Amino acid sequence: MNALTDTRAAEAVNETTAMATETTLLNPRFYTTDFDEMDRIDVTPVRRDWDELLAEMASDPNKGHFRKTADWDAIDWAGMDPALRKEFVDFLVSSCTAEFSGCVLYKEMKRRGRNKDICELFGYMSRDEARHAGFINDALREAGIAVNLGFLTKAKKYTYFRPKFIYYATYLSEKIGYARYITIFRHLEANPDRRFHPIFKWFKEWCNDEFRHGEAFALLMRTDPRLTSGVNVLWIKFFLTAVYATMWVRDHARPAFHEALGVDIEWYDQEVFRKTSEISRQVFPITLDIDHPRWKPTLRRLEKAMVDMEDGKKAGGIGGWMKKTWAGTRAAAAFVSLYTIPARRHTPPASVRLQPAY
Repeated sequence: MNALTDTRAAEAVNETTAMATETTLLNPRFYTTDFDEMDRIDVTPVRRDWDELLAEMASDPNKGHFRKTADWDAIDWAGMDPALRKEFVDFLVSSCTAEFSGCVLYKEMKRRGRNKDICELFGYMSRDEARHAGFINDALREAGIAVNLGFLTKAKKYTYFRPKFIYYATYLSEKIGYARYITIFRHLEANPDRRFHPIFKWFKEWCNDEFRHGEAFALLMRTDPRLTSGVNVLWIKFFLTAVYATMWVRDHARPAFHEALGVDIEWYDQEVFRKTSEISRQVFPITLDIDHPRWKPTLRRLEKAMVDMEDGKKAGGIGGWMKKTWAGTRAAAAFVSLYTIPARRHTPPASVRLQPAY
């Protein structure tokens, strides 16, 4: 590799790390919380399920999974369609950042805690998320654009969430991650000609890690009935709406990526929402009505408003500011419209534990 190529590779790494470092409404965030409150959790009400789950995590079923094998095909990054390459890199960087965010949070929970049950859980979870982030970063490294994870730890802004908000957000992140990965895996299993990168072959076992992590947060929520009742149901609805809406907007920003996979974005998102809603019935007393007549049209309006906000930001000046402000107002109105769609209520089952079924 000559000096010019070295310089360009270094610039690419810097640009990719900058992508991961940026904090926006749609980018994965780094979180911090009240670790003392986490330390006071008593898992006695779910002890049997808790011990079974931690025994499963201790057995480390994916210990040897995140390694490149003969199934890892060589990829011609330089020959990849530019639009696809841009969006696929964005997908990988976003996924890597989300996984590493979990690793950092869980590792800090283990480091600062004294509660044996909680420390053991987050030790296993940080281990898994570190593997996921590292594996994605290896895929980026092949293209010369790996994320500097050490720099990311120091440079990324941290958002404080109370523990209950961590439970809601992270539970949904893990379960929707499972639903996303397994839906892509099953689609490519049936349409292998659409598998344009080998990393998708690793999604089946990978998503089972995500499922187990979600199970842990479901059990944590079951330790205190107040977390899923009363006013907290409104918070649950807020996080469900925010997570689903964010996924819709983010996915629609990657049309070339989904076209290459042979996936209709609206079908894919609705399918993921459906799986996530069915799974979340294990602990949440409500699910969103994703078949409501207002659901998809409002998501489309939200997505258009977010695009206009970004255009206004890029344009700059008074005109750009006006466009961005008006788009922000429209986006807020669309979110309120989504949030006010009546939820579907049900009674969660007595036993919270689930096994991957898709």
